[in-house]
Amino acid sequence: MARGAGQQTRSEVVQDRIRADILGGRLRPGRRLKFPELSEQYGVSTGAVREALLKLVAKNLVSSEAHHGFQVTDVTARGLADLTDTRTEIESLTLSRAISEGGLAWQARVLAAHHTFEQTPRGDGDQPSEDWLIAHADFHTALLAGCANPRLRDLAASLREEAELYRRWSRPTPEETQRWTDEAVHKEHRDLLAAVMARDGERADAVLRRMISSTSGMVLDTEPHA
Repeated sequence: MARGAGQQTRSEVVQDRIRADILGGRLRPGRRLKFPELSEQYGVSTGAVREALLKLVAKNLVSSEAHHGFQVTDVTARGLADLTDTRTEIESLTLSRAISEGGLAWQARVLAAHHTFEQTPRGDGDQPSEDWLIAHADFHTALLAGCANPRLRDLAASLREEAELYRRWSRPTPEETQRWTDEAVHKEHRDLLAAVMARDGERADAVLRRMISSTSGMVLDTEPHA
């Protein structure tokens, strides 16, 4: 996730702040992102804002169209279906490569990230806390870090970032509610961890695909949850 501010450029700092505001629901899907407004809000130059937005385009959190400028990526039912399908294939491939190529240091990183995730409270609101989201993302990043192909890792990461945007503006259907309890979520992640530690690619693939497919049981919600 984000590095310490002392190690970051201004564009990286503002990138993290815009990202947090998007995933926190303060910048809504479809909202136009204007340089002067963002420059004043975050106290940086328009050049730093432009650079930050371009990086967020690569993460699929911001979109850009000729003559229309930048906007927060919109969320649609079709977009969610396409994203889920693409994530399933890309993350499955990347995890398979990680299991085959990752060494002991990679396994240790996965174990540490999972421990942090398990010990991080989800929070009291309908939406997970920022700390929980970071720990969750760090665990999945660690899982894929064993893959030696950086292009696959980067592509999987960008798709997961967009999935977090959909998570912020979605809620489970009544039928899917039981799959989203804290206990159920932790069990799925433990199952995935066990398969990865055993280097059981087939089992890990099945668990991962089940986890990702659960997002297809979400209903888009135009109102913030928190």
